[in-house]
Amino acid sequence: MMGDSTTIELSLSELREVAGYAVACARPALAIFEGERPDDRRPRAAIEAAQAFMDGAKRTKALRDSAWAAMRAAQETRDAGFAAASDAARAALAAASAGFLHPLAKATQVKHILGSAAHAARAFELSAGDDPSVGADHIAQARLLAHPVVVDVLRRYPPAPPGGGRVGELIRQLDASLR
Repeated sequence: MMGDSTTIELSLSELREVAGYAVACARPALAIFEGERPDDRRPRAAIEAAQAFMDGAKRTKALRDSAWAAMRAAQETRDAGFAAASDAARAALAAASAGFLHPLAKATQVKHILGSAAHAARAFELSAGDDPSVGADHIAQARLLAHPVVVDVLRRYPPAPPGGGRVGELIRQLDASLR
């Protein structure tokens, strides 16, 4: 429900549902990251922290810190030339960030809901030789994973904004299919 023109009401249980969705979308891409960096647990730890939040843990600094650690893992793998692994780590980052969805009626908040799915889809595309049909398949699977609560929360926000490169395109595709 809209509280006023700039805020959106979000319950803790809704935030947990969004986080659970983000985890379900990001988890399959972990294999891509861990295939390149088997000793780097940062993305896995971010997904585990998001899962713990979804399962009832408090939204703490540890959850936020795990997201930042996954971001550093994404940057390091990108800088090392492992683009698919970088997007897989960004999917984990997005999963850990989902619990921090802001109740602001801004299109940019949609990435907190759908970012893990889009980054995971991009990771799969890149690992398949930049094949967009692989990303489309993952987006189709992500659509099926979206529980009604997640779709309801998404519909309270404006549509996903333009920009963001290929990941932005994937976010917009998923956003449009869920509305």
